[in-house]
Amino acid sequence: MVPDPRDAQAAQQDLGDKRPQWPWPQRPPPRVAGAPVVLIAEDTFDTRELYELYLTQRGFSVQTVVDGVAAVETALESGPDVIVLDLSMPRLDGIAATKRLKRDARTRHIPFIIITGYPHKAIQQGALEAGADAFLTKPCLPEDLEEQIRKFLTSAPQRAS
Repeated sequence: MVPDPRDAQAAQQDLGDKRPQWPWPQRPPPRVAGAPVVLIAEDTFDTRELYELYLTQRGFSVQTVVDGVAAVETALESGPDVIVLDLSMPRLDGIAATKRLKRDARTRHIPFIIITGYPHKAIQQGALEAGADAFLTKPCLPEDLEEQIRKFLTSAPQRAS
């Protein structure tokens, strides 16, 4: 038997639970004035949410999108400091998105990190040839992603705002 979600809500209210009720409210992405901006393109909700929450807590402003087309559009509009792309996404994969953005003068200077669950040398080589600056394999701990992002931020010359 499938439990009725209304029963759980009633139980929470009876116990005085102050947690938000379903549906969860949408929250705008956190913005930290002067913080480096990281664009994350990842089609898996849990992974995207994990990286966003972790990096936000570590002082970054994070933009998230769910596919390569949205990554290209967002990067061209906002000019993030670092772009993190999943290799396998709907509409446009990470390698194709990287190629498009590396051809554009507005985004070619931005460091690109491609993350994938496919740790094959040929895929890594293809990502690097497309213009990716780093290639990380899943599972990729948020700490490892942060370390790579910080390497790029400390080695990159400051851009004019």
